[in-house]
Amino acid sequence: MKKTIVTVISVLIILVLSFLSLYFNNPIFTDNQRQTFYLLLIICSISILYCFIVGEISRNNSQMDKLWSVLPIIYVWVIAFRGELKLRLVIYALLVTVWGIRLTFNFARKGAYSIKFWQGEEDYRWQILRSKKPFTNKFVWALFDLFFISFYQNALVLAITLPMLASMESNASFNFMDVAAIILTSLFLIIEFVADEQQWKFQQTKKAKLKEGHLLEELEKPYNLGFNTVGLWSRFRHPNYLGEQGTWLALYLFVIASQECVYGIFNWSFVGPLFLVLLFIGSSTLGEKISKSKYPKYQLYQEQVYKYLPLRKFQDD
Repeated sequence: MKKTIVTVISVLIILVLSFLSLYFNNPIFTDNQRQTFYLLLIICSISILYCFIVGEISRNNSQMDKLWSVLPIIYVWVIAFRGELKLRLVIYALLVTVWGIRLTFNFARKGAYSIKFWQGEEDYRWQILRSKKPFTNKFVWALFDLFFISFYQNALVLAITLPMLASMESNASFNFMDVAAIILTSLFLIIEFVADEQQWKFQQTKKAKLKEGHLLEELEKPYNLGFNTVGLWSRFRHPNYLGEQGTWLALYLFVIASQECVYGIFNWSFVGPLFLVLLFIGSSTLGEKISKSKYPKYQLYQEQVYKYLPLRKFQDD
C-alpha cells in the first residue's frame, strides 16, 4: 500500500511539472498540429460512442479492449502523414504498429474477435465487477461503462500517442536520444512478447490438464499453483505490464529528441504515458486481489516477487 501511495504521489508531481510546461510552450500547437488534433478527436469520439452503444446493447463490455491495439496505429499514422513522413515520425509509427500487431494477435487468440463484431471473449474483470455492488444496478453500470470503459479508456489511448503529435513539427536532427528511444522501446516490446508467450503456453497447458479431469491441486508443479511462475513470471509479477508501460514511456524519448521539452525533459504530452501508469496501478491491484482470492499461494508469490523489479525469484518449497 505504501509503495502504491509513493508511486501515485510521484506520478502526480511529474504530472504537475508536465502541465507547467504548457506555460512555456506558447503556442502549444501550430495550425497543422491543431487540425491534426481535431481529426484525432473526431476518430476518438466515434470510438467512444461505438464502444458505449454496442457494449450496452450486446452486454459485452470489451468493445474498447478490441480497439485498444488498433486505434493507436491509426492515430500515429495520421500524425505521420500530416507531419510529412519525417524520419522520426515514421520510426515512431512503425514501432507503435509492431506494438499493435503483437497485442492484436495476443488478444485474438484468446477469442476476443468474432465475425459478429459485438461478440467475442469478454474481459473476466468486467464480469466480476458487474456482480458486485453498486454495479449490480444497471444504471450505475451504464454510467461506469460510459465514463470509464468508453470515455476514459478511449481518451487515454489517444493521450498516449500525443507525444508524437508534440514532436510532429520538429526539425531537430536525428540524435542519440532517438537511438535510445528505439533501443528501449524494442527492449520493452520484446519483454511483452516473451511474457505473453510464456503466459499463453502456461495457461493452455493448465487448461488442457484440467480438461483431462484432474483437479488443480493434483497437477504437477508449477501448474498446481494455478498462476504462472515460469520464465519472466518467476522474476516479475507483471512482466507484461512492465513491457506495456515501458514501451510508451520509452516512446516519449522521441519528444526529448525533438527538443520540444522544457528543461530538456518536460512536455505537456507526458500526461498520456503517466495516466497509463496510473491505470496499471489500479488494474494490477484488482487483478492481484482476484488472484489472491482464487489461489492460496498467490500471497506468498506477492511477498517473494516484485511487480516490476527482477530482484527476487519465486521459491515454492
